[in-house]
Amino acid sequence: MPPRTLIVDNGAYTIKTGFLKVIPSYSDCHLIPNCIARSRDRRSLVGTQLETCRDFGGMAFRRPVEKGYLVNWEAEKEIWDRTFLEPESPVYVDAPSATTLVLTEAPNAPLSLQNNTDQIVFEEYEFAEYLRYVGPATIPWNDLPALFSGQPPTPPPTKPAEAALIVDTGFSHTHIYTTLLGQPWNSATRRIDIGGKFLTNYLKELVSLRTWNMMEEPYLISQVKEAVCFVSTDFSGDLERCKRLRLPQNPIVRDYVLPDYNTGKGGFARNHIPKQRGPAAPDDEQVMVLGNERFAVPELLFNPADVGLKQAGVVECVLQALEMVPERMRPVLLANIVLTGGNANIPGFQQRFEQELRPLAPSEAAIRVAKPHDPEKFVWLGAARMACDEEFMKRRKATRKEYMEHGLLYCQKKMAGEDVRAGGEVAVKDTATERDRRENRTHRRR
Repeated sequence: MPPRTLIVDNGAYTIKTGFLKVIPSYSDCHLIPNCIARSRDRRSLVGTQLETCRDFGGMAFRRPVEKGYLVNWEAEKEIWDRTFLEPESPVYVDAPSATTLVLTEAPNAPLSLQNNTDQIVFEEYEFAEYLRYVGPATIPWNDLPALFSGQPPTPPPTKPAEAALIVDTGFSHTHIYTTLLGQPWNSATRRIDIGGKFLTNYLKELVSLRTWNMMEEPYLISQVKEAVCFVSTDFSGDLERCKRLRLPQNPIVRDYVLPDYNTGKGGFARNHIPKQRGPAAPDDEQVMVLGNERFAVPELLFNPADVGLKQAGVVECVLQALEMVPERMRPVLLANIVLTGGNANIPGFQQRFEQELRPLAPSEAAIRVAKPHDPEKFVWLGAARMACDEEFMKRRKATRKEYMEHGLLYCQKKMAGEDVRAGGEVAVKDTATERDRRENRTHRRR
């Protein structure tokens, strides 16, 4: 068995990655920007190079993951090369041929994209062993009873929780994912095409219409969103307060002081200060005043129809998912709801979710909703704990030797948990042709 295991949660906004430790923890996970950025001075910044940038004005981003799926391996390979093959990287893989890779993906990924990923992992990077697994399906491997009770988690290896309903709301989308007896219940999977990117773009439009033109400033608007936005537990009341109360008395209105890239001064949020006039007024500050934008933007997670999107909100999708599972299992799932993804960090999200779900659920059902300490890294942590189960990994992971001998279909069946012994003979029929093709490609690369 390879001595090292690399866990990669390949998100659309950031890559969550780190090497497996005996007892995995959040500190083992590194966040790598999953993008190639071009600054105003035409410099290209790949992955971690973005951290060295001091001027984000007018920056353009190229992201290899769109709508949650990895569609641009040309860009992703450049990011991976800098992340995993550069010696100064915190997750430098000095010998892929002696490393196991555990890679997460979004639910219901198209087969063609899965094929591209598997081929590049085995042929371009030549990892010794490989397991591609659905990201939300790793959540039950975390110690969910400890999460709900607030106790320290049990050290791995542990078996996955018998039932969990995962609300995974990230950069590209929001998924409702259900697992029963440690296995996904695919018919209960629901997807909302609203994530952090959609919210940022909506805030960008609102701000550009009312105050400053920010249509070319996605990075700055993303910072503004993270600093001031919240989910309202009384949307109509907060909207009325914004209309009725003037600025000095309005508790909702906040200021965001825009950064000054010339002096290196960063942007920050503060309580609203009425604009001063006269010689005492500061002339070096550009201030963005935000009122109902603060809660109208994240409201789309609960009411996509506000912008004409004909999809159900997150709570309604949870109820739709519950209708697809056996009735006797619904109370168990309602008592084991886990919120993950970057959007779960928006203040008020958990409170609003519970507030809307309680009246719609059966009165006798106990509703428990938990948000982990770091929702953004929780999928990575679940994948790391899953990788600690040697018996499970032995059944599921595919080796490069198996790929070269039996082909792609054989490896994909094994990673999916199918009995490859039954299909092995069929998969081996064209082994000679496939093996010659792969070996020729490997020889040409070298």
